[in-house]
Amino acid sequence: VFDVETVFLYPWAMSFDVLGVSVFIEALIFVLILVVGLVYAWRKGALEWS
Repeated sequence: VFDVETVFLYPWAMSFDVLGVSVFIEALIFVLILVVGLVYAWRKGALEWS
């Protein structure tokens, strides 16, 4: 699942210097949503190997 985010973040990282502040904020929101999902999965025990 987390490899798909790379597809979205790579073009943003390559054109970071020409994009405006609004695109930066949108990317931060995107990363924040990913982190919230990761924390949720971690707390539910979905990342445990057993």
